[in-house]
Amino acid sequence: MYKSGFVTIVGRPNVGKSTLTNQIMGEKLSIVSNKPQTTRNNIQTILTGEDYQIVFVDTSGIHKPKNKLGDYMVNSATESIKEVDLVLFLINPCDEIGRGDKFILEAIKKQKAPVFLVVNKVDENSHEKVAKTLDMYSKEYDFAEIVPISALKGKNVDTLVRLMVEKMPEGPQYYPEDMITDANERFIVAEIVREKTLKNLRDEIPHGIAVDIIQMKQNEKGTYHIEVDLICEKDSHKGIIIGKNGASLKKIGETARYEIERFLNAKVNLKIWVKVRKEWRDNNLLLKELGYKKMK
Repeated sequence: MYKSGFVTIVGRPNVGKSTLTNQIMGEKLSIVSNKPQTTRNNIQTILTGEDYQIVFVDTSGIHKPKNKLGDYMVNSATESIKEVDLVLFLINPCDEIGRGDKFILEAIKKQKAPVFLVVNKVDENSHEKVAKTLDMYSKEYDFAEIVPISALKGKNVDTLVRLMVEKMPEGPQYYPEDMITDANERFIVAEIVREKTLKNLRDEIPHGIAVDIIQMKQNEKGTYHIEVDLICEKDSHKGIIIGKNGASLKKIGETARYEIERFLNAKVNLKIWVKVRKEWRDNNLLLKELGYKKMK
């Protein structure tokens, strides 16, 4: 019997959703950063075994939106809970259930799919704190499974996958067995550049940044020539991104190029320009041009 289905991972910003997706897949497909609200688009990743296929929808963290981009991210995340076969509610050990998790719990209660409570970062917290967390959440909802894990180190992730497969319904193979994501190469390249920018800049800048792939061509020798616009909201941010004598932008470019070459398995010539588009996160036209197509 072949089993297949769709799984969505929900949780507050920065609880480790993308890290968990990457650990399950064994590939770096979702942008990972220590800045919250990193994931902006729902990336479908596909895990295929001998007798199963699980399609993961990676969502933005659910949070109180501050602009139209934030509205898009939250709507996208809450919509992903509907019409899936399984929901993974990812949390970190805590002393009390916060407002953000209560909001997610209310959304979960309105849908019919089974829900796993996945407690991340158990290796970084005491057994007492983990046990307290499990007790609190168990009183709020009747979870189909409760699985403590470390997404970063891979602890119990194999167990989580096995339990997910058990919950999948009988169904077809939706994608070819060698296909691991439905995101195209340009999108993943843009995400790599954005990730390296997030890691190299100050906290107040990252969420005002977008990446636009202007050109991506491969020559007869197999080398990719990629031109990128790095878009920020303020003139003052442009100088910070470029850095003294261009040092910051150079570091972003070098680290991004290294990872893009690993992803494409080819040599890459990467050029990055910094452009200012004031208040782009509240500009519907710019948001659509940058790939946020579900804006209302």
